[in-house]
Amino acid sequence: MARRTPESAAPADGLLPGLVVASHGRHCMVESPTGERRICHPRGKKSQAVVGDQVLWQPSQDEGTIERVQPRRNLFYRRDEIRTKSFAANLDQVLILVAAEPEFSEHQLARALISARAEGITPLIALNKSDLVAPFERAWARLAPYRRMHHGVLPLSLTESGDTDAQVLGQHLAGRTTLVLGPSGAGKSTLINLLVPGADVLTGEISQALNSGRHTTTTTTWYWVDREADTALIDSPGFQEFGLHHIEPTQLAGLMPDIAEHAGECRFYNCTHLHEPGCQVLASVESPGHPGPIAASRHRIYAELFEELSTRRFP
Repeated sequence: MARRTPESAAPADGLLPGLVVASHGRHCMVESPTGERRICHPRGKKSQAVVGDQVLWQPSQDEGTIERVQPRRNLFYRRDEIRTKSFAANLDQVLILVAAEPEFSEHQLARALISARAEGITPLIALNKSDLVAPFERAWARLAPYRRMHHGVLPLSLTESGDTDAQVLGQHLAGRTTLVLGPSGAGKSTLINLLVPGADVLTGEISQALNSGRHTTTTTTWYWVDREADTALIDSPGFQEFGLHHIEPTQLAGLMPDIAEHAGECRFYNCTHLHEPGCQVLASVESPGHPGPIAASRHRIYAELFEELSTRRFP
């Protein structure tokens, strides 16, 4: 689990240890082991530090310079044909928050799960708005394949006034650094405000410091839920697009647990699980009159992603 850098870890060259707690463009907010925060800039033209990074930095008047990024345990990121977007580093888990309304994209959910699994990060799915009975039942049914894969799937009903569901979720977050992802309208801001009193004020202060008051959703931000217990949430924008161009098509089956469970039983070792005879994945896909352990929607997502990753082009 991610831990704050102790003051005793300061190297002999005089650089100071710190934790990146916010980032926007090439600017970062670095927190010292004593909780002080300062705007820092990367050494050189390209920023390499992301939220969650442990860094060594050097003060310069009222700001600072990041001199070195410490080795990472993991990095959660997405990549499309144009650019790579890093969300955060040194994570214990990724919480993907979706809602009964508006209807969530199973494609986006699957992409986030694949990216987490590729980095060895534990995913947790939460379905908000359980108070909307009929929409929630439909959404809960759509998540049945993910419950069968033993992904944690939590029902939630988050309100601004607080709710016991937030306390239950808090038990899953305790002692961990968790990246929170979710589409617009899923309740991400409500969740963070329930678990982190004063988060709005903190977000505004960070936004003002890093991006001159521009819209706060452009800033990735670290929130302490319980500093002493090392419980933290990271809020990051950018869930609308989630490219997987850092994944090879041949890796894809192994990163989808329901597909991977049957992929080793195919007749051919290089089976693509799309059309080959003797494919146990295809034989396990449900169809009308033929129940199976792999949902048809999941295999459809696999096939579409396989094609996308097989035909990708880079500039």
